[in-house]
Amino acid sequence: MAVVGCLGDILFQVSDQTITAINNVKWSGSARYSTHQRHNGNALTEFTGVEPDRMSFEIILPEERGKGARTELKKIWEYKRSGEALPLTLGTRPYGKYRWTILSLDLTVVNTDAKGNFISGTVAIELQEYLER
Repeated sequence: MAVVGCLGDILFQVSDQTITAINNVKWSGSARYSTHQRHNGNALTEFTGVEPDRMSFEIILPEERGKGARTELKKIWEYKRSGEALPLTLGTRPYGKYRWTILSLDLTVVNTDAKGNFISGTVAIELQEYLER
């Protein structure tokens, strides 16, 4: 099995038995500026800081032997609801200055069983950088 990254204890991995892949990774950030109006002159722009970075990606959650996609989805859901700050690693390096929190998730169900229970799907996750105090 090759682990290609992780968010907390959610592994992105590839093996002959499972593929929990990460796709469409987007990392964005922005600067913050204030504009001060001046009488009879040009406005003055001042750099006031940096907004927390954001990252978004999709995780493919296939039905695995002995461990269903529902288990991983439940972990993601609990991380979002608790606001827990998680380390993010892609490849061999950590991303961000400290950790990340899950702002949102969006599940697309790909397969269900005969009773309509979720078996596999894709979860789109949006993260926001969480810095140490």
